[in-house]
Amino acid sequence: MGAITTLEEHASCGGRVGFYSHPSESLGLEARFGVFLPERALAGERVPVIHVLAGLTCTQETFLIKSNAVRFAARHGIALVAPDTSPRGAGVAGEDDAYDLGTGAGFYLDATTSAWRQHYRMGTYVSHELPELTQGVFAIDGTRRGIMGHSMGGHGALVHALRAPDAWKSVSAFAPICHPAIVPWGEKAFATYLGPDRATWARHDATLLLEAGHTHPTEILVDQGEADQFLHDQLKPELLAAAAGAAGQGLRLRVHPRYDHSYWFVQSFIADHIDHHAAILNAA
Repeated sequence: MGAITTLEEHASCGGRVGFYSHPSESLGLEARFGVFLPERALAGERVPVIHVLAGLTCTQETFLIKSNAVRFAARHGIALVAPDTSPRGAGVAGEDDAYDLGTGAGFYLDATTSAWRQHYRMGTYVSHELPELTQGVFAIDGTRRGIMGHSMGGHGALVHALRAPDAWKSVSAFAPICHPAIVPWGEKAFATYLGPDRATWARHDATLLLEAGHTHPTEILVDQGEADQFLHDQLKPELLAAAAGAAGQGLRLRVHPRYDHSYWFVQSFIADHIDHHAAILNAA
């Protein structure tokens, strides 16, 4: 187990928010992550955990600071773990040229193309390395683990949960990229990270995973703002709903008038998402 470095820690909602770094074996670089521990965990009791995945341009701080999730996680005695959204400083040509590719845009997958595969391995980092690290260092019960995310992070949460439902006991998403293989954000990222063969993209697309028979044993909660500027071109929740219906996957898709893509939207419904996860994780 690699050593972690404490960057900062703060008392919050009876517990503690901290930001840390460590040498990542998956990424081959120093990685940063955030953790909220409720009061019970600080006393040594192992608690359930939700991994929270932020969207494009964000960092390990964004979801914990902007979503208001900490307050509601504290009420349920649940920990939160927030990875960064990509490797940092990989030195890949072009990784800092656009907001939707490279730095801040790792898409929570393992790249396979030659230029990107050495460091852009956020799939392995999120699915294995970070959970193992955090439950080894903190009072976290890794058998009661959920995952949620926003936008690109919503995509990541859905894909990871559908591919490994035994590892991720609960799942939810805010304004996720539901069918990345057919929208500009996803096509750009997948072509760059995975190459031109679209058949290899399917395991990184929640809609295609459902169509291929991957399901989750619990109901998936998805919230979407009707005034989201990315709704029709990039997100396409209606396609996720159609695939879930055909697969027999429980999906509660809620579309909210007037709400956009921002963290003001996330804050407005985060309590429902924490409740959703708590009902499943605390009963596990």
